[in-house]
Amino acid sequence: MEMTTIYTIIGFALAGYSVIANDSIQTLGTFIASKQKWFKWYTLASAASFVMILAITWGWYSNAGDISYGRLTRIPFQEIQWYHAVAPGILLVLTRIGIPVSTTFLVLSAFASTVVLEKMLMKSVVGYGLAAVAAYICWIVVSKFINEKFDEVEDKWIGFWRNSVWVTSAWLWWVWLSHDVANIAVYLPRQIDVNLLLIVLAYFTALLFYIFYINGGTIQKVVLDKTGTRYARSATIINVIYAAVLYYFKELNDLPMSTTWVFVGLLCGRELAISTMNKDYKFKYVFPLIGKDFLKMTIGLTVSVAIVLAIHYIIIPNNWF
Repeated sequence: MEMTTIYTIIGFALAGYSVIANDSIQTLGTFIASKQKWFKWYTLASAASFVMILAITWGWYSNAGDISYGRLTRIPFQEIQWYHAVAPGILLVLTRIGIPVSTTFLVLSAFASTVVLEKMLMKSVVGYGLAAVAAYICWIVVSKFINEKFDEVEDKWIGFWRNSVWVTSAWLWWVWLSHDVANIAVYLPRQIDVNLLLIVLAYFTALLFYIFYINGGTIQKVVLDKTGTRYARSATIINVIYAAVLYYFKELNDLPMSTTWVFVGLLCGRELAISTMNKDYKFKYVFPLIGKDFLKMTIGLTVSVAIVLAIHYIIIPNNWF
């Protein structure tokens, strides 16, 4: 077996695990938090896997064998080298210690040019800001009618909100996959055959079952730290706004972006809105949460930039290994 094939397998396997373990909690975190009390983990995993199989298969069918939904048109396929496999390995380490870094920056930075990386960063920054503003406005309006932390849902509405979590989580999960599958598909040819598609789906399904088995892992704490994310009503509202922002950027252009930045921006705007409307929830409690998440994102971005600079200005010119 050639070394490039070995690097491809290692890179794909690590990227798959890292992306599913790290980024999927953005979309499935509120789903897990609000449903784990009522359903077995394997029931939830089966539902998420079903949507995942449909989303990736549809992307493969509608994009002539490209499961990335066309997100890699500006990043041509490259022969996989050792440094391509290192990037998801770093991501895996950061994931294990609970840092919600951007897999888009950390993985795609090993493949993208500095120009593409700069455009990805700008799109992600705009996404962060738009999500924060949209969330702030929406939750200011929501807070005028309900207190997510203390108001109990009337019995006649309980079934509606619980069912809404299923529907909105499926929509958000689908939209998110159309963005972030590119972070794994970058290790594969831009068009894959049916056999490789089945291998990809089987691997992703196994990863999803594992993530649900451990209830989201360490990174799930980013979701649980925020106000009311265990409640079906709050989870539904978060899902709808997050999915709407992601869908907007999906239709805007084919440039990859960091869904992590959008997610953290959404939670930032939400916490600020709740603290604005709730006298018992002071800003001094909010800013440590917001600052901690932003610091973690900055760490991931710094590592990503270091990787792309090292590849383009140190490793490739010297042709190491």
